[in-house]
Formats: sequence, C-alpha cells, structure tokens
Amino acid sequence: MAEYTITKSFTNQTAITDKVAAVCRMFGLAVAKLRQKRTHSCRLEINSGDIVYITGPSGCGKSVLLAELEKSIPAQERINLSQIKLPADKTVIDCFETGPLASLRLLGTAGLNDCFCVLNQPCNLSEGQQYRFRLAMALASGRKFVFADEFCSGLDRITAASVSWRLRQFADKTGTTFILASSHRDTLLDLSPEVIVTKDFSGTTEVVYKNKRRNV
Repeated sequence: MAEYTITKSFTNQTAITDKVAAVCRMFGLAVAKLRQKRTHSCRLEINSGDIVYITGPSGCGKSVLLAELEKSIPAQERINLSQIKLPADKTVIDCFETGPLASLRLLGTAGLNDCFCVLNQPCNLSEGQQYRFRLAMALASGRKFVFADEFCSGLDRITAASVSWRLRQFADKTGTTFILASSHRDTLLDLSPEVIVTKDFSGTTEVVYKNKRRNV
C-alpha cells in the first residue's frame, strides 16, 4: 500500500474591473472573496489493482486532484488517456504490438469490438470510439497506473456501464491501478472502486474506502 498526500492551492488573479465589481454586488459577494486562496487537498491510500474514482459536480476540482496525483507517480509507470495520439496512417488493429487475437481482446475490454471500427484509422472514429481506442491503448501499454479524466462521460450510459465492468475485471486480473474522474456516478456499481473521492464546491474532500479498515 502506498500513501499519497495531495495539496494544490490557487489564488484568483482576476482584475477587479467595474463589471466584475458590479457582478459581485449582484450576487452579494465581497470583492475580497475573489482573492481568497482556494486549496484542493486529500490523503489517499492506494493498493496495486485499486480503482480510485474522483467524483463531484463540474468545476469542483476533480481534474486538479487527478493531475496532482498523476505527478506523484513516476513517468515510466503511468499513462494518461489524454496523451495518447490518434494515428491517421494506420488502422486501429495495427496500432497494437500484440497479435490479432490479443489485440482484439484488449479492444473488447475497452468496448471497441466492431469490425469496421477496428479496420478504420483512429483519427476517423467518432469521439466515443476514440475514447475507447485510447483506453485500449492504455491497457496495452502495460503501465502500472492509468489516468482518465471525464471517464466514460462521452459514452452512452449502457456502453459506459459495460466498459466499467470490464475495467474492473482487468484491474483484478492484471493489478493495474486506475485513477478515474467523472461527475457521473451511474458506473460505480460496475466499477466497484476501492477508493471513492468526493469533491464539492466548498473545497471539502471526502475519501471513502471499500475496505472499512482503511476508513479509520
């Protein structure tokens, strides 16, 4: 088990124009409130093979926590879906170094198993298909940690549930640790994350562990 302590602070540097001051008055907000430092922080205990799910409303700081946690992991041990490129010069199946059957299994785990998708170029896929391609590439990378912001947010919810369930099986089988962030909570049953991090607009962070002994 590894322990991670994350702290990131921001100070609003917005210029206080007449319009900004007027809007503050309309909302009953003191101008000085804009200058207050906002801090995002939490302490996490993570085991190999854990799924960590960061959730909360849009704009609450989920991406901040995910990015700071990513920095805590050595570069050679992690991969982020957002950094995976979409080739235009080869098909999806040719992007994998494994044999056809193993490659199709990885694509199936990511929910991308349509023949025409597999034989298309990644850059020509739909946005949802591109997301699943990136997920499959992350699984194929063999990295110990996979980071994904807006996890399955652009997928229909049935597909999101299916991908979540398969990801749970992959984590259990390979010991890969997934750090995911999304405002959606309908995938929690299928993901069955070991760690749920809930953020709110006030800056409060609540961490709940599936293993109650880690909640103490």
